[in-house]
Amino acid sequence: MIGMQVVLVVLGGYALVGLAFGVAFVARGAGRLDPVARGAPVRVRLLFLPGALALWPLLVVKWRGAREGERRGASS
Repeated sequence: MIGMQVVLVVLGGYALVGLAFGVAFVARGAGRLDPVARGAPVRVRLLFLPGALALWPLLVVKWRGAREGERRGASS
């Protein structure tokens, strides 16, 4: 019983962090990673939210890499 509660708390925390990240990703990050998404309406970007919620660790790494690439490009 305790083991299942731990699993549910961990999954809930993962989903909560994913939701917070997903909202930020839909608002700003999707446009930085994909030029096509930059011009997409908000209702289309909202379709990215479930995937961002599930795959947020991978998207954090990709978004961070895109931001560092922009900084290197601007400083050159």
